[in-house]
Amino acid sequence: MTILETAKKIINEGPICDNCMGRQFAKLSTGLTNVERGQAVKLSLAMEGDLLLKESGDDSILKELAPSSAFARKSLGIKTDDEKCWVCLGLYDNLDTWADRAIEAVGDIEYSTFLVGTKISGLLAENEEILWSECGITHAEQFKTELNREVGKLIAARTGKEVEFERPDVLFTLDIANDKVDLQIRSLYIQGRYRKLIRGIPQTRWPCKGCGGRGCEKCDFTGKQYPESVDEIIRVEVVRTCKSEDTTFHGAGREDIDALMLGSGRPFVVEAVEPAIRSIDVDELEKKINAFAGGKVEVEGLKIVEKDVIETLKSSQADKVYKLKVTFNEPVSREKLISSINNLVGAEISQRTPQRVSHRRADLVRKRRVHDMQLLEFTDEYAIIQVHCDGGLYVKELTSSDEGRTQPSLTGELGVQAKVTELDVINVDI
Repeated sequence: MTILETAKKIINEGPICDNCMGRQFAKLSTGLTNVERGQAVKLSLAMEGDLLLKESGDDSILKELAPSSAFARKSLGIKTDDEKCWVCLGLYDNLDTWADRAIEAVGDIEYSTFLVGTKISGLLAENEEILWSECGITHAEQFKTELNREVGKLIAARTGKEVEFERPDVLFTLDIANDKVDLQIRSLYIQGRYRKLIRGIPQTRWPCKGCGGRGCEKCDFTGKQYPESVDEIIRVEVVRTCKSEDTTFHGAGREDIDALMLGSGRPFVVEAVEPAIRSIDVDELEKKINAFAGGKVEVEGLKIVEKDVIETLKSSQADKVYKLKVTFNEPVSREKLISSINNLVGAEISQRTPQRVSHRRADLVRKRRVHDMQLLEFTDEYAIIQVHCDGGLYVKELTSSDEGRTQPSLTGELGVQAKVTELDVINVDI
């Protein structure tokens, strides 16, 4: 079937605009807009009709050619009222309106790149399917693809912003059925390291166990198990600086609530959700966070990164260095303790999920290795031990044996029950 034969079938389905006509042949040529294609096809039909009319002198020939084409009938001198395109329902006449709505929706939000998407209505989708089915269309461009492109051109021209297909700062969704524009703002990702300098605060927010975060007497109606966290301390200044809706915290592992995080700090990424400001001074933000934290938490090395960094943080099994304060149920000698520690250096540890975290982790036996272990201080009351090990090894249970769930262990080697009373994370090696 030739292009003109296909075009005749399209015309016979009802009045159609230049955009929708040209869109049916969008994959057959380059360098033209769909409007230009549509005008060219309609002009060819009109010229063919005029030729047939001159050759035959019979006006009835037009009924076979294009009985419902407003363009063709006007071109041939047939009087007709203005008609709306039955495919797009006149939507292409209102592209300026959709561009204006998108720009109004984004308001004062800072962005450099954007992308337009369309949520097409059921009626428009049905019209397009009918046309393709009835006319055997095989080289068309989807309605929403052209709409995205054309509205995107208008937004770019009016704002000076650039279209970005992979990671746009803002995504405009044209909701045709509900006659509105939805806005999705890409998060801003800030990477750094934190040190936790006091005990008793968790890394992230914990909802109250009693009410699940709804608020009750037990949590003084805060909905929180603990009054504050590293996450929340960092959050305050990030929200203020970025004017974001909230933050999400992503850490490279976590330390226990009663542990300090010292040394070079633990890598993290804080995600500013729906930020209104993207061009921030990270050095100034770092100062503000540390001032607000009041010595509880320190951050350093802040920088803007892409989302991919989060996956790297979460998937990495970084080596850790811990400093443990250990006490014993019975007196032990320095020599026996050093011998027991040396037995664990280089050992592969079989560790069944500790009882204290079994409610949130699968009950598995994991293999981890102790790289180094040193006695730093020894007294009659306690010992200070430094452990360098694989990430994911629970060093409290490496010490206590967790009733035999961790093998080998310091308790097992000593033959005396040992317990960690204080834990400091000295280094996270990423």
